[in-house]
Amino acid sequence: MSTAKVICAGFGGQGVMSMGQLLTYAGMLEGKEVSWLPSYGPEMRGGTANCAVTVSNKPVGSPLISGDATCAIVMNLPSLEKFESEVKPGGKILVNSSLIERKVEREDVEVHYIAANDIALELGNPKVANMIMLGAYLQTEPTVEVDSVLEAFKKVFGPSKEKFVPLNKEALQKGAQAIK
Repeated sequence: MSTAKVICAGFGGQGVMSMGQLLTYAGMLEGKEVSWLPSYGPEMRGGTANCAVTVSNKPVGSPLISGDATCAIVMNLPSLEKFESEVKPGGKILVNSSLIERKVEREDVEVHYIAANDIALELGNPKVANMIMLGAYLQTEPTVEVDSVLEAFKKVFGPSKEKFVPLNKEALQKGAQAIK
């Protein structure tokens, strides 16, 4: 595996930090080198939020991702506008097309439009849109195993949230199917 440098971005409350934490923790469970660097706007919910995640087989020198992201997972329009230019040529941009009508303007990246919020509503829980996007990402770039993400879910959110593992597994699968 080469080094994955992923930007997860959206509004506070969309689960972008959780998405990044799960990817990071799953990498840690697999014995990989990882970093997770969160960045919040002034509001926890409704303000902008993003995190930079690095997962690698080699030591991670810096948690900063600047113009060399291998992928950006964007949940809202301000995030697309801010991070579209941060993906290196040949990288990927995953767009939550439920909330973003604008198309990616670059032609030197691979783009996937996933109607994450719509799919989450079909599953009966709008809170799993982030897991749908994470499933789509893992389908395009198998940085970690889905089973590791589900194990990380138990560790990150604790025993009281384990009852949500089946729903989140289904959300990951629906995200992967949105790519196929």
